[in-house]
Amino acid sequence: MIKKTLSSLITNDKHRRLLALIKDNWLRLFLAMACMMVIALATSATAFLVKPALDDIFFNKNIKMLKLIPIVVIIIYLLRGLGMYGQAYLMNYVGESVIRRLRNSLYDHIQDLPISFFHKEKTGTLMSRVTSDVGVIKGMVSTAVTGALKDAFTIVGLTIVIFYRDWKMALFAFIILPIAFIPVVEFGRRVRKISTGCQEAIADLSSFLHETFAGNKIVKAFGMEPYEKKRFHEKTLNLFKLEMKAVIAKSLSSPIMEFLAGLGIAFIIWYGGSKVISGTSTPGTFFSFMAAVLMLYDPVKKLSGLNNAIQQGLAASDRVFDIIDRKSEIAEDDNPLKIQSRPHRVTFDNVFFKYDEEMVLKNISLDVKAGEILALVGMSGGGKTSLVNLIPRFYDVSRGAILIDGVDIRKASISSLRKQIAIVTQEPILFNDTVRNNVAYGNQNASQKEIENVVKAAYAYDFIQGFPDKYDTIIGELGARLSGGEKQRICIARALLKDAPILILDEATSSLDTESEMLVQKALENLMKGRTTFVIAHRLSTIDYANRIVVIVDGLIVEEGEQEELIARRGEFYKLYQMQFNNSGIQGFRNSGIEGLRN
Repeated sequence: MIKKTLSSLITNDKHRRLLALIKDNWLRLFLAMACMMVIALATSATAFLVKPALDDIFFNKNIKMLKLIPIVVIIIYLLRGLGMYGQAYLMNYVGESVIRRLRNSLYDHIQDLPISFFHKEKTGTLMSRVTSDVGVIKGMVSTAVTGALKDAFTIVGLTIVIFYRDWKMALFAFIILPIAFIPVVEFGRRVRKISTGCQEAIADLSSFLHETFAGNKIVKAFGMEPYEKKRFHEKTLNLFKLEMKAVIAKSLSSPIMEFLAGLGIAFIIWYGGSKVISGTSTPGTFFSFMAAVLMLYDPVKKLSGLNNAIQQGLAASDRVFDIIDRKSEIAEDDNPLKIQSRPHRVTFDNVFFKYDEEMVLKNISLDVKAGEILALVGMSGGGKTSLVNLIPRFYDVSRGAILIDGVDIRKASISSLRKQIAIVTQEPILFNDTVRNNVAYGNQNASQKEIENVVKAAYAYDFIQGFPDKYDTIIGELGARLSGGEKQRICIARALLKDAPILILDEATSSLDTESEMLVQKALENLMKGRTTFVIAHRLSTIDYANRIVVIVDGLIVEEGEQEELIARRGEFYKLYQMQFNNSGIQGFRNSGIEGLRN
């Protein structure tokens, strides 16, 4: 019965998959259905008792029935109460269980999608899918479907009472019902369409809030509070208009059904009253029939509101499954190879890379030996970050291949590939957790001793010891309680603890002050030892230790060699050098003091 009722609401494959999630709870659904049947029987019995209560007690003065009927009423309402509790608990359990699984599935799939997905989707929109949209589905599963099933059972029970009391009057009452369902169906379609617009508006609002809260410092620094307030008010006005359209669609169906119900009741009063007056029916029969009809129209009217809630839930499920159905562009090989942890040689073999129809990298051929430090330089937008993002398969090459020890990385398992790579970026990414958990993020089984060793190697030990809770100190959202240099040294400690043989440094010191940069450079010296390292740098003073420098312009390698050689050529590297050092000479250029790394 439940499956049949739900199936009638399912209109596409996404909705069928939502129904499949509910299937695992059939035992609880069956018990909930039993509770609903108890409620329906109790409601029907209440209407049925009206006749003996009137005829036997008030008209025939039957003392026995006077004692019996109140006891029966108490039992009926006790059973009804127990049934209501049982169905509410069981259906909410099912609803919460389905939503938990749906949220987990959605989050798991989002985490598995490639970096390109996150560049195209707004963070606030994704948050809205996981919270708001899934919450709407919860309302449908645990409340609306429950109400629809309960009301359906009640309608069946009361229909039996009505036909038992007077089948001729019952036939007329049921002529009205099909007409009454017309507005339910029509307005339900409108509610579903408007609900999709509302959920999109809420997602846009969530995205806006995320951006303005995260960038609050810039908003205040530029005095843009009035501008952001105005934008927020415009978005809430748009949401208000959509919500009001939904209110109109929801509100119109009930008045129409009320009027149709009034027509039916008016006829019943006229026809039933005439039979009582003529003596062909008793007042008890009439009032029992009347009570059943009044009780019958109430669940029918409720179905209109419940249908609206179900339509909203189905619209939300469409949006959730739109994300779950996204296919990752980064595909795992059918029989993936496992890369062993050891020093690696990385080769770019005639690599091309296209992003959003624009060819970002062209004909890149590089052979980076195990333990070599390769510096990538060039103007912003030249393709340096895109190149290193291909190594851990954040993106896949459009043409050509990237090889690790001669093995195409597309043939390797993604997990074993990424286990070989540690990354330190310009913007340190930390989590609102303890210092210990941030350092051990890539190696959660690390001992306290191992954590302390990498922290010392990253020159982070002293400032961590100054925290009240030391390694158990919560560092705030994105490490908000730390300075820029402290954040970066925590990130370096994290990379050290992962102990990956390939290292990517993407502008790791560009946002630091001089003092912090010196400490971070020392930490990086420890990090790079023995690792195949790719260093992206705008400040040429930070790459003196590189074994080789590659200059990338507009996605092409235009120069390659050691720094003295490139300066002597007076090409693209020399232009960058001139801009940054203003002819101060090679001695000014060689200021990092860690020449030993090149040997």
